[in-house]
Order: sequence, then structure tokens, then C-alpha cells
Amino acid sequence: MKHTQSRTTGVFVVALLATTLLAEHPKAPSLVGHDDRYKTDILLILAHQDDDTAFSGYLARAIYDQRRSVAAVFITRGDAGESAVSNERGNALGAEREIEARRALASLGITNVWFLHAPNGPNTQGVLNVLEYWDHGSVLGQVVRLIRLTQPDVILSMLPAASAGENHPDHQAAGVLATEAFDLSGDPVVFAEQLGASGDDDPGGHNPEGLHPWQPKKIYFWSDAFDSDSSQWVDPPPASPFRKNFLEGAGPVYSNIELSPSRHVTYAQLAAEHASFYLSQDGAVAREALAKGNFKDFEPHERLVLGKSLVGGNVIGDVFDRVAPGAIAFARVERFPSKPREGLSMEFGGSWQFYKEFWTAHNLTQLAELLPIPEVSLRMGKRLNVPIVLHNDSVNAEAVNVTAVLPEGWSNLTKYSVYPLKAGESYPVSMVLMTPASGKVGWQEITWKTDADGRQAGSLTLRVCLRRPSQP
Repeated sequence: MKHTQSRTTGVFVVALLATTLLAEHPKAPSLVGHDDRYKTDILLILAHQDDDTAFSGYLARAIYDQRRSVAAVFITRGDAGESAVSNERGNALGAEREIEARRALASLGITNVWFLHAPNGPNTQGVLNVLEYWDHGSVLGQVVRLIRLTQPDVILSMLPAASAGENHPDHQAAGVLATEAFDLSGDPVVFAEQLGASGDDDPGGHNPEGLHPWQPKKIYFWSDAFDSDSSQWVDPPPASPFRKNFLEGAGPVYSNIELSPSRHVTYAQLAAEHASFYLSQDGAVAREALAKGNFKDFEPHERLVLGKSLVGGNVIGDVFDRVAPGAIAFARVERFPSKPREGLSMEFGGSWQFYKEFWTAHNLTQLAELLPIPEVSLRMGKRLNVPIVLHNDSVNAEAVNVTAVLPEGWSNLTKYSVYPLKAGESYPVSMVLMTPASGKVGWQEITWKTDADGRQAGSLTLRVCLRRPSQP
């Protein structure tokens, strides 16, 4: 009995001690996790309200039949240009287009939509002008924040490349920002003020935002080039005789004439229903298609371009091939030094020069292979300005002669043909050409050749798609 009483007393003492220790060391509450109301499978990063209509057949497939969630970010308000149905312009038009976008996306069940209110740039600018106009760094920070908030597996944006087609510089700039944000949102030292937890609170200042780094798994692009098989071209040019369709094999292709298993109509009809909300733009075409039951304008298949995948998979496989739930580790982009130049050389400047460096910096070298020879499109009777940079990486000063080899009917309006380059100097030049006022629609090649004291110093080729003159 004495032993039993001792053991009972010992258990009581241990229990009392444990209670005392717990009282002295209170247990912390569980951490509050991510707000799953904003978690999404696909995040669209687009320039304008109605850019989503470019691949709305795929969005309908992903949402209705693959049960994927989608959220959208529009960088501009779409406040430039005109409305097809009203007198609204500027800020009023921007407000109208925001309403249209919310209604159009809500028709697909997309309710998480953000507008960053960057100014809508004119189509005459280049991608670098647009990025400056948008205040590049500020908008990039906002896009990174929304990736960390929505934690997407896949990002879908516009192709960051110059091509012949609409190729609006706002579209290109959206693709540039989407690519940069894809590579930065998982980095804990980039926009670190967006991160942190409650323990980091500073009563005397602005608290961290409490987000966590997030690395998306894949990024895809859509192109509005002539090769996209889009129905938007009123007078589409003939296919290029110099190459095949550059989008073939670059990513998955989705048919819009297939029936949606869940909706029992074609994806073309679902795309028309979505587009019908954008009446300030081309929504009337969709309304007419719905009224007549004729969806021919929405039947062209939709091509996507794989930018990069951090989970492997087939280039032309489904967007969610190899994508599994959960987070993946941050993938820091490895940067390689540029190949040094030697002697005299020349390259295209402006957007082409930028993209050459951009694709390498973001491991998107396959985009450089899509169009290894640059292309542009313009109407007959228009002036063409082509930026070129001459490089002298020799130890001697050189006088470089530039000669343009033009198709019949073209005129060279460039003021100078000989350019003095000091040793180690790069000389930017704007080549000015005038297209013929009339002639055959289609593709032509222009070549620039350089020489110094009779020594050939390289050449450049540009492919130009001439289209019919603008209607008065």
C-alpha cells in the first residue's frame, strides 16, 4: 500500500509540474495561412480589356471541362481609341471597358479581376516606349504582388516578340512584364516589402504585406501575328514564302469546333458568348454570330506558345501537362555573359536589340528561334523607319558605308550613307525607306550591307509584308 500511495503521489506531482510549465510557457496560436479565395490555376496578364477574347475558347475548355480556376490582370484601362457604340472617350471609355471586362469574364465564372490603370499607349510606339510610358518598375511590382496573392500554376500572356500582324506594343509589353514577374515572384529578396508576417509589424511605419514568395510552374503566350489564324484580319496577306508558320510546334493547339462535354455546344459558340460583352470593341460581330447561329468567325483554332516550363512536359502537350498541386522551389534564372563582338558589325536596334538580350536573360532562347529574321508589316505608300546599330570593336577608327538593297518601287530616304566610328564606338542609325504607293500585296526582303575601305563588314535582312493602301 505504501508503494501504491507513493506512485499516486508521484503522478500527481508530475501532472502538477506539467500544468505549471504549460502555464509558464503558453502555446502560440497556429499561423494564419494564405487566403484561398484568391488562389487560381491560371492567371491572365493582359494589356487591354478584350485581349482575353483571343483565347476564350481555351478558357472555356479549361474552366468548364477541366475545372480550372482563372483570374485576370489588365495592365491598362483601354482608355485610348474610340468606342464602336457610343461617344465615350478617354477615362469614360476606360470605365466602360472595365465594366465590359468584368461582365465578359463573369460570364465564364471569372470574378477575381484587377485593373492596374496604366495608360493605354498608341500602336505607333515601340515596346520600350510603352514600358517607359507605363512606369515599368511600378507596374512590375504590382504584377509580382498579384502573382504572390493568387499563386497561379500557369501564367498566360501575350508574346514578347516583334512580328508581322497587329503586334500592338502594349501586347508585347504585357508579355515582357509577365515574363519578368514569372522569374521574380518566387525570389524572397525582390519586392521584399510585399512579404513578411505579423511578427514583423512596425507600429511606427508601414507593415510588410504578409505575402509569401510564389514560383509559377509554366508561362504561355498568345500571338496576334498573321500566323495566328485569327479571324480578325479583314484583308489577311498571303502566307510568307520565306518560311513556314512560325507558331507551328511552338505550343499546344486547341480546336474551337469541338463540342464542350459539359456545355454541349462548340467552343466557338462559347467564345462568341464571351466576346459579345465587348460591344465598345468588336462585340457586335459576336452578337450577330449568336443571333444567326453562325460561329465561323470564332472557329479558327487557338495556338499557344510555351515560354518555359519548370516541371518538364511536352512542348505541344496540354497546358497542365506535368502540373501538380502545391508549391515548387524558386527557380533562379542563370545568366550567361553575352558573346563578345569583334571588328566591325551591325545589328538591328530598338525592339529587336532589346528582345535579343531579353530572351537570353530570361532563358527564352526558343523565342529567338521563332523568327530569326525580323519581320514587319505596313501599308503601301507608308514610310518605314528601321533602327540599326553599327559597332566598331576594332582598335582603329573606321568610316563605314551602308548600302540598302531594295525591292522594285522602294525609295531610300536615309540622309547619310557613310558613318564615322571611333575605336570601340557604337553608332545608332535610323534607316528611312518609302514603300511603293501601289503594287503586289505580299512579302519582300530588304538587305543592308556594310563595308569599310572595300572590306565587307556584314549584312542584315528584314522581311516586310506589304498590304493594300489604307482606305480613305
